[in-house]
Amino acid sequence: MPRILNTALDAVGNTPLIRLDKVAKLHGLTCNLLGKVEYMSAGGSVKDRIAKAMVEAAEKEGKLIPGKSVVIEPTSGNTGIGLAMACAIKGYSVIITLPNKMSLEKEAALRALGAEVVRTPTEAAWDSPESHIGIARKLQKEIPHGIILDQYGNVNNPLAHELTTGPEIIEAVKNTPSTSARLSTQKVDVVVCGAGTGGTITGISRAIKKTHNPKCIVVGVDPEGSILAVPSSLNTKAEGAAYVVEGIGYDFIPDVLSRDPADIDEWIKTNDDEAFDAVQVLMRNEGLLVGGSSGSALSGTLKWLETRKDIAEKEGLNVVVVLPDGIRNYMSKEWFLKRALKGEPTPLAHTIAAVLQKPNVNGVDRT
Repeated sequence: MPRILNTALDAVGNTPLIRLDKVAKLHGLTCNLLGKVEYMSAGGSVKDRIAKAMVEAAEKEGKLIPGKSVVIEPTSGNTGIGLAMACAIKGYSVIITLPNKMSLEKEAALRALGAEVVRTPTEAAWDSPESHIGIARKLQKEIPHGIILDQYGNVNNPLAHELTTGPEIIEAVKNTPSTSARLSTQKVDVVVCGAGTGGTITGISRAIKKTHNPKCIVVGVDPEGSILAVPSSLNTKAEGAAYVVEGIGYDFIPDVLSRDPADIDEWIKTNDDEAFDAVQVLMRNEGLLVGGSSGSALSGTLKWLETRKDIAEKEGLNVVVVLPDGIRNYMSKEWFLKRALKGEPTPLAHTIAAVLQKPNVNGVDRT
């Protein structure tokens, strides 16, 4: 039932699972293609969940002291926004270290929430003193009461998804009846998810495989240039290459990412163009204003389904795609502006132009 929430943290999670029927039809899929739309969480991304969980766990453990603690976190942006939101509510100071490639919108949102932001070189290796991780560690050593909650190694990262995101997906699928018009196994048959820290995909997988469907196939999506995919031979073609998509992929293996085949069955690589084209497909066909990593997840799903016709063409199977964040964070990025403002004119645009070029009739200004 609708109720009054105490704070914005009570609006973290509980995001919708939405049918992507028009995308499925475009690609000739007869399985149920479902999107877990995380930008509808209070802070705008899937990372709200781990930010809330890490802060609350640290409070219970006595690691955060109101009025004294300074939360410091290296991030691609979304975890930082979630932490800044939580700390604004709870009264902690926040410092976010953020690679230069991350969007201006992320920095603006962080500063709006009261965080201090330190930019770091994108090209710096993760273990370099100049990287966002290295700078965060330096600040933590020098600033009194500084604490790094460490999304890369904090068990509450995957645990947040095992306890919330995964169960939400399971309940949505189980509670939606199978009908003659919309067949459903009422099981989560496939989950596809991008990997950054790896906490999201690891936690969701554990929730589903432990409690719901041990045979669920979990597919990890990793951008070209990253080294997270297994086997490592998948990464050699473009290892170390720069990629524009934000929030997924790394040049090291985070501790919270399980690469155990028992948790993640398969991996697939995607590139920037595939990701950003998929973003436009989701916007134009499903009305979902998603970010770039959501495009990576969808493009990875579609590539993977091309290799698994037994699933793609099986009516009633449920394929869930995790869509991590929204376009709010990327509206000044060239890849978005190119597709939103500089694309080929539509037939309707030509019609509008033709109408406006006609001379005025009876003194009526058509403009």
